Amino acid sequence: MDFRITERALDRLRRTAAEEAVDLDAMLLRVAVVPGGCSGLTYELGWDKAVDDSDSVFDLDVLRLVVDRRSGLYLDGAELDFTDGLEGKGFHFHNPQATRSCACGESFGV
Repeated sequence: MDFRITERALDRLRRTAAEEAVDLDAMLLRVAVVPGGCSGLTYELGWDKAVDDSDSVFDLDVLRLVVDRRSGLYLDGAELDFTDGLEGKGFHFHNPQATRSCACGESFGV
């Protein structure tokens, strides 16, 4: 799976972990694609301790990323970025597999 996280997103994730007192030695960042939203699929980001047998784990700087097998199919080739400018503040996924998205940009379809 080819999934990238920009330096801006990594920096924001490290700062968020520090603000939330998340121990990055014990916790992983889970990235998932789940059913939902107007276009059918949505992204989830969250801290997790568990790793299932079907999960893939990636070491990124001081952060470990975990992705389940099904989500990995949707995330292949995608990039996670963080912006705080006029486009809106927050994490944004750039996914070349997405063929449609809803008007608010919160969900996508393939």
